[in-house]
Amino acid sequence: MQVINRLQQSTVSCTLFLAVNCLYSASDDVIELTPTNFHKEVIQSESLWLVEFYAPWCGHCQRLTPEWKKAATALKGVVKVGAVDADKHQSLGGQYGVRGFPTIKIFGANKNKAEDYQGGRTSDAIVDAALSALRSLVKDRLSGRGGGYSSGKQSGGGDKKDVIELTDDSFDKNVINSDDVWMVEFYAPWCGHCKNLEPEWAAAATEVKEQTKGKVKLAAVDATVNQMLAGRYGIRGFPTIKIFQKGEDPVDYDGGRTRSDIIARALDLFSDNAPPPELLEIINEDILKSTCDAHQLCIISVLPHILDTGASGRNSYLDVMLKMAEKYKKKMWGWLWTEAGAQSDLESSLGIGGFGYPAMAAVNARKMKFALLKGSFSEQGINEFLRELSVGRGSTAPVGGGAFPKIHSVEPWDGKDGELPVEDDIDLSDVDLDDWDKDEL
Repeated sequence: MQVINRLQQSTVSCTLFLAVNCLYSASDDVIELTPTNFHKEVIQSESLWLVEFYAPWCGHCQRLTPEWKKAATALKGVVKVGAVDADKHQSLGGQYGVRGFPTIKIFGANKNKAEDYQGGRTSDAIVDAALSALRSLVKDRLSGRGGGYSSGKQSGGGDKKDVIELTDDSFDKNVINSDDVWMVEFYAPWCGHCKNLEPEWAAAATEVKEQTKGKVKLAAVDATVNQMLAGRYGIRGFPTIKIFQKGEDPVDYDGGRTRSDIIARALDLFSDNAPPPELLEIINEDILKSTCDAHQLCIISVLPHILDTGASGRNSYLDVMLKMAEKYKKKMWGWLWTEAGAQSDLESSLGIGGFGYPAMAAVNARKMKFALLKGSFSEQGINEFLRELSVGRGSTAPVGGGAFPKIHSVEPWDGKDGELPVEDDIDLSDVDLDDWDKDEL
């Protein structure tokens, strides 16, 4: 009899244990979420999600269970309803700041900024809140607003399109084997500082991409999901930003967290790694147009004729230009030169006009406006001129005719001193001066 009683007690205990630990089953419309499937099911999803973080022993959670199931059934095919056993999967609950049970989070347009559900615990209240959140999500999509870094891909939503999302699988291929410079933010979706950084990081990514022609890239890694990367680089707090350059150990970025701070550091990195700027002679129309069309400004110098300076004099002018091109290479300007008289129509359109060499003009080909160097053609004079331009000061004028004139194709300078043209010898031996009329002398 005692054996039977013990068996019955054991059966009752087991039944109670199963009942408590199995709040949801595969037959319910509630989707059971774990660290293994959460990222794929929720974060990468386009759907709106309501997620309950529960503990099986929690009385409030047990009372919520039938209402949560009803809501899931009512919202099936419209809004996804899930549940996380946060007692078993404490790391997942910790990512979203779960401190009590049940905690309900709404994952809407921005999956990295889940909202706390503060409504009632009945199925009607839950459904109403879900539909309200769904309405907001749809309106955001209509207005073109999106949220968060889209996980696993280059972000395509809103102004975050230029932040590249990296994972354990894609990191080495994209970053370690790249010739480009990478600034990588390691973040956690629940981190408040990360959320504050997000719009600054996204805005900087777009600006840096444009100014460096994609040679410096801004990326993001969800360190709570990609834990292999976080462990490899010793990530202990969020956000952590690291700089990766080929052949060098990564270094921490310890600058400011504003858009301008991030851009300034990125441009410094670009400047340190950028190749020396090219200084091209205008020998045909393609060189002028391709250079000026590809850059915000093109700096055009008209140097004295080679017969006036010789090779050493010309090279001294070119050296000044190269030094200035190096100094201002963060600006990504184009640098060109031509010899006086070789492109006279271009000179006229820029108000240079046949004298006063050497001369320099900074041309904005998109607006077809230019500014002329008024000071000396020296490092100091050109630096003052370009510094004024870089801060938006200085007088400008429209390019004559509203477009570049015809450019003549010429032979490139051979690097040598110029030579006077050889005159034909005149043979006077056959001329008989005695036959001239003396009156005509």
